[in-house]
Amino acid sequence: MMARHTAIINIARVQLGIEEDDYRALLKNTVGKDSLRSMTPGELDRVIEALKARGFKMNRGNKTRASSKPYVRLIWALWRSCAQKGVVDDGSKAALRSFVTKRTGKTDPEFLTYGEATPVIEALKAMEARG
Repeated sequence: MMARHTAIINIARVQLGIEEDDYRALLKNTVGKDSLRSMTPGELDRVIEALKARGFKMNRGNKTRASSKPYVRLIWALWRSCAQKGVVDDGSKAALRSFVTKRTGKTDPEFLTYGEATPVIEALKAMEARG
């Protein structure tokens, strides 16, 4: 738990661009100590709250997980490749979902069966080859 607190504080420090002297002063003013190692979990929480008051925003890590289906991962990889080659103007997830919806009626590649994904994969391969 303390390692997590320490990591959050260090991320906040970098995100806010706080210099070493200012950082130590913040710690001293907040909890009376200038080292994270000597702090209790409650004191670390107070430091995090002080950093939030200065504008730190915690990212909850809303990253999407890679699909368990290899053919869906292939669709995403081909889409990224097409975007990098300039074949598609918009390489976003929303654009790929729109592309898939127009071809299959499904709103997301994750919902495709292998049979439904095959024409999408072939279309993306052809687009990539033209790029």
